[in-house]
Amino acid sequence: MSSPLLYDETIKLFIALIIGAIIGAEREYKSKAAGFRTVILITVGSTLFTIISNTIGSEGRVASNIVTGIGFLGAGAIFREGTTVKGITTATTIWISAAIGMTIGMDKYEFAFIALGIVMLVLLSFNWIQQMIDKTNKIETYTITLNNNNLTTNKATLKQLIKQYNLEVSTTKQAKNNEYQTFVFSVQGSSINHSKLVECLFETDFIVSFEV
Repeated sequence: MSSPLLYDETIKLFIALIIGAIIGAEREYKSKAAGFRTVILITVGSTLFTIISNTIGSEGRVASNIVTGIGFLGAGAIFREGTTVKGITTATTIWISAAIGMTIGMDKYEFAFIALGIVMLVLLSFNWIQQMIDKTNKIETYTITLNNNNLTTNKATLKQLIKQYNLEVSTTKQAKNNEYQTFVFSVQGSSINHSKLVECLFETDFIVSFEV
């Protein structure tokens, strides 16, 4: 490899490092699974694989393997918490970081920085839109335990209590032992109404325990 070519490829790696650091800093600030160093390594690694594929003349095959490998990393960032699936944004950030790394490896620097701008716009500036949506319509999982005494009546009263706060409720799971029965409800509505419901549940006598 000639010296000028080595210089060009080294520049690509440093550009990938900078872009990966910018995206990774946002993920690290929000304490996500794929943080600062992870996103940097993903971006630099994708750039390096693309450089190698350009050198050996197998662009398509290596590029497809990069996508497959990134798919495994993204899947590891997704997890289930109750009835909620989390980590999808982090997984897609891993995916787009790899795509930007491949773009850098193909000498498309301007395109890479345009993509970086779009990614940061979505991750930072669009956050307020998501918050506004959550205030208007949010789905929470309520785990509520009731005493077996008057269970049918208490369950009906509980559902009516939830609905009076303009919240939609559906039962997703239930479990029973000799003394108690536990219900998992999926409740949908505004954040304010969720807060009012939680306050009410604290004051409801027939509820043994609850968790949101």
